[in-house]
Amino acid sequence: MQLVIVESPAKAKTIEKYLGADFKVLASYGHVRDLPPKDGSVRPDEDFAMDWELYRDKQKRFKEIADAAKDASRLVLATDPDREGEAISWHVQELLKKRKALPTKVDRVTFNAITKAAVTEAMKSPRELDQPLIDAYLARRALDYLFGFTLSPVLWRKLPGAKSAGRVQSVALRLIVEREREIEAFRADEYWSVIARLEQDGTEFDARLVRFKGEKLEKLSLGHEGIALEAKAAVEAGRFTIEAIETKPLKRNPAPPFTTSTLQQEAARKLGYSASHTMRLAQSLYEAGAITYMRTDGVQMDMSAIMAARDAIAERFSAEYRPEKPRFYSTKAKNAQEAHEAIRPTNFSRDRAGSGDEGKLYDLIFKRAMASQMAAAQLERTTITLRDATGQHELRATGQVIKFPGFFAVYQEGIDDSEDDEDGLLPAMKRGDAPAKKAVEANQHFTQPPPRFSEASLVKRLEELGIGRPSTYASTIQTLRDRDYVRMEKNRFFAEESGRLLTAFLERFFPTYVAYDFTAGMEEELDTVSDGREDYKELLANFWKDFKPKTEEVMEKLPSEVTEVLDDYLSDYLFPPREDGKDARFCPLCDQEGREGGRLSLRGGRFGAFVACQNYPECKYTRRFAQPGADGSDPAEDGVMGEHPETGAEIHRKSGRFGPYVEMEIDDKKVRASIPKDLDDFDLEWAVKLLDLPRIIGAHPETGKEIEAAIGRYGPYLRHDGKYAKLSSTRDVFDTGMNAAVTLLAEAANRKGGSRGKAEPIKTLGEHPTSGGEIKVMPGRYGPYVTDGTTNATIPKDIKPEDIEAAKAIELIDARAAKGPAKKKRKKAAPKKKAAPKKKSAAK
Repeated sequence: MQLVIVESPAKAKTIEKYLGADFKVLASYGHVRDLPPKDGSVRPDEDFAMDWELYRDKQKRFKEIADAAKDASRLVLATDPDREGEAISWHVQELLKKRKALPTKVDRVTFNAITKAAVTEAMKSPRELDQPLIDAYLARRALDYLFGFTLSPVLWRKLPGAKSAGRVQSVALRLIVEREREIEAFRADEYWSVIARLEQDGTEFDARLVRFKGEKLEKLSLGHEGIALEAKAAVEAGRFTIEAIETKPLKRNPAPPFTTSTLQQEAARKLGYSASHTMRLAQSLYEAGAITYMRTDGVQMDMSAIMAARDAIAERFSAEYRPEKPRFYSTKAKNAQEAHEAIRPTNFSRDRAGSGDEGKLYDLIFKRAMASQMAAAQLERTTITLRDATGQHELRATGQVIKFPGFFAVYQEGIDDSEDDEDGLLPAMKRGDAPAKKAVEANQHFTQPPPRFSEASLVKRLEELGIGRPSTYASTIQTLRDRDYVRMEKNRFFAEESGRLLTAFLERFFPTYVAYDFTAGMEEELDTVSDGREDYKELLANFWKDFKPKTEEVMEKLPSEVTEVLDDYLSDYLFPPREDGKDARFCPLCDQEGREGGRLSLRGGRFGAFVACQNYPECKYTRRFAQPGADGSDPAEDGVMGEHPETGAEIHRKSGRFGPYVEMEIDDKKVRASIPKDLDDFDLEWAVKLLDLPRIIGAHPETGKEIEAAIGRYGPYLRHDGKYAKLSSTRDVFDTGMNAAVTLLAEAANRKGGSRGKAEPIKTLGEHPTSGGEIKVMPGRYGPYVTDGTTNATIPKDIKPEDIEAAKAIELIDARAAKGPAKKKRKKAAPKKKAAPKKKSAAK
């Protein structure tokens, strides 16, 4: 018997069918062991010796592999064709060797697609394990461990509120924080455009003023309303005739098939999928045999696939849509490794696969791969120049038309933050024509700051810089969100105060290790290790000899010294110039109460950094770290706002560590309410409303129980009978009526997740063999769980939800179902009341 090891049970089941009776195929269910998350798992003083630990949830599974290996004549390691797959094969081999269960013959095979042809062909070409690739994995794993486990304790002791730092994660965070700084430093410039609405033969089109008083207009030339109105008047007064018509043919070539990063980018742009969701769907499609391996930075397809794509094009379109020769691509990404094919369908005659989100992603992959072998799109761009009688003023109209769609018939690549306005169609015109003038507009504009990163643009930037690997981007981004270093709003990244502070700390005390060139250079070195050109222990030693002393140096500093350095480093952000001309560090409370020398500075506390007055404890003024710079109106507004109209209690506005709030005292008890950020017109009326929360909307028409609206830790919400629904703004707390409240609560109940919206599955694992329901791995309020739609089973804490496979999920669900429904705790029975004497019925 020959034993074959793959990573997932879905692959095992499929491959066993292809190989025949002499083969037994078992799944490792991903990685089988890892470095224990404790100090000493990597020991630099012992030549970077590493301790590995078998995952607790894999012990039973690996025993099955070991037992089968004892009876096998040959072991075939057929895990994924990348660095992680090579590492899993190595771990399996090492564990079997340790248990003295390793067969005498061990082979490594790889295949790029789970099809019969690919698998059987791979089995004919076995090889040994790729030691340089394993060394690169060991180096990367040790680097990440040493970086995290050495730096994180420094953060915990010197930077209150910081949770962790990672080698790639910290650099990705720096990109987001630097973009935030660029946006804050940006000062908008005013500019105007003058547009004439013209008509020729019944077709209207727009022409822009491009020359005024003989001078060519740049973007900011018309910088204020006065000159813009003067230019508008000149266009209105002039008679413009066509001086020149220039027509240029344009050709657009298709984009190459997807790599891991371009798939993540395009799925984010066109389908709105997160990087992690995209990778889960792609993994499922790969295991189903629908697409080739989804972790790759190669852009080339196998020649047989190219020919299949060309045949599919010929079947669907006329001959002109298929170019004479096949197209070949090369990558432009920094540090790209083109060992694998691009992501493509395994069968170009299959234009659909999967359902729901899987089906949409497959459609994207299919169309992109097919379009990559299609003819170029042929366009024609026309530019028309119009001039008035004086020759001093010119208008220009541009438009383009598609003469031959080519690959556009199948697919067009998405673009981030596009401002293309030349796609309009122009009417037929000739030189000397004078189109009728319908209207002239002078439009005001302001220059825009650089856009915040979306997942697509962040992945693209990381790839351009050569930071990290495409297969790690999804987990890197998710870690930033899990640590609350960033938040997502309208699919854009915003840096949280903890993320800004951590970035400032690393930039000031560990500048080398968050430098883009250093991190990209480290990736290049890891690539040289994987090529066998560098010893991985030498790479680790070079890193450690500088990194360890630096962490020790920072660890010796007092927290107050660290805070003092950050206070100076962040002074421009925390204390920008004031409009009233006073010192930027001026304390408004000291000034209000007549104290001298009140200056603000950064402080560290148990819950993070904040700004406080140096006159503490006499002055109690504080403000949050992420509440930069008083402009003369912020904390100075603290004081008595007025009286509560019903209780007569004085309402005070105050500034605290967590932002501004209002307070009043009733019966020796202080009532407080934070001032929400979305209230620009905050006044006494709003203060009263906030202090009177929760607001009772009324009795629910079905249950008769009250519905209340309030503001909690996670924002505004509705509550009814222990159930919650999220509100979108503070004003909704006071404006939502009964009908809207009932609808929102019903929608929240249908989502089975309260106010958190519909949770997307972490993973889908096919049908349950007994119930027939779809097995899903879901995030839950009390931790991840698996479900078949009928029974929910909690995933043990030592199992990563991403690693769980169908067999384990079925086992958990069946075990939970066997226990029956959870027993509710019985309440103590209340003492029985004596039955009231029955009333005699009245005589009829």
